Amino acid sequence: MDKLRAMQTFVAIIEHGSLTAAARALASSLPVMVRTLAQLEDHLGVRLLNRTTRRLALTEEGQAYLESCRDILAAVDGAEHRLQDRRAQASGLITVTASVLFGQMHVAPAIQRFLVAHPAMQCRLLLLDRVANLLEEGIDVGIRIGPLDDSTLVARPIGMVQRLVVASPDFVARHGAPESPDALARYNCIRFTGNGRMTWSLLVRGKPCAVPVSGNFECNQGMPALEACLAGLGLGQFLSYQVVEHIRAGRLVPLLTDCLAPAQPINVVYPHAGLLPARIRVFVDWIRQSVGETAFSLD
Repeated sequence: MDKLRAMQTFVAIIEHGSLTAAARALASSLPVMVRTLAQLEDHLGVRLLNRTTRRLALTEEGQAYLESCRDILAAVDGAEHRLQDRRAQASGLITVTASVLFGQMHVAPAIQRFLVAHPAMQCRLLLLDRVANLLEEGIDVGIRIGPLDDSTLVARPIGMVQRLVVASPDFVARHGAPESPDALARYNCIRFTGNGRMTWSLLVRGKPCAVPVSGNFECNQGMPALEACLAGLGLGQFLSYQVVEHIRAGRLVPLLTDCLAPAQPINVVYPHAGLLPARIRVFVDWIRQSVGETAFSLD
């Protein structure tokens, strides 16, 4: 059995959603797909997929093996590309998506530097406070914050962020600092409603909880909410990348630092781990290095 080909077949089945679609993508046949998958499962001694007439579902072993296959195939792909002439200039259009505020603060500046370094490239940036379907919406690369639900995407880590509760020094001087998440009920809390949440994520007695908050100002965009917090209107909860420079400059004070929820990952994601076009491969390498060099924590 050709193990590398079997891995490619397995990944293609997951990414295309069926054995038939994977066969078309690999210019193969359905019997070959079925036989290769059966041989792979027999070789590994585990079931990778639960198959019915309507759908395929990864087993726990299949999910772990899928991640390993993607890493191995990406490494092989990278090794082959490094043997080629890497001085060839990347060119063409790439479509990128990110959340609105993170995109404005970090992705757009990185793209501007990328286009200066790669003048034959073009970039279309879509800033959306929703999770876009990359394949359905014709998007090449996404930058996402938080856990990833779509197992068909390839994810490469950039960094970590954490939700921080902050207030201006003036607000703290006038109203004091909350001593526990329960005390937030007594404070004017500025709410960012763009993510659909009306609660703040904190640890309550050591367990992650959604803490209800209320206040006299809410906004569906992060920047006005942050500006209201800077102006001393109330407490706010923001991701660390949004406020870390304000904290370092003394314009905001971190609160409830012993009650912070676990940090969340930032990933650059794209649909396939196979033979990436040069324009996407070069951009992914650039954005990981450029954005990853930015410190999002207070350490």
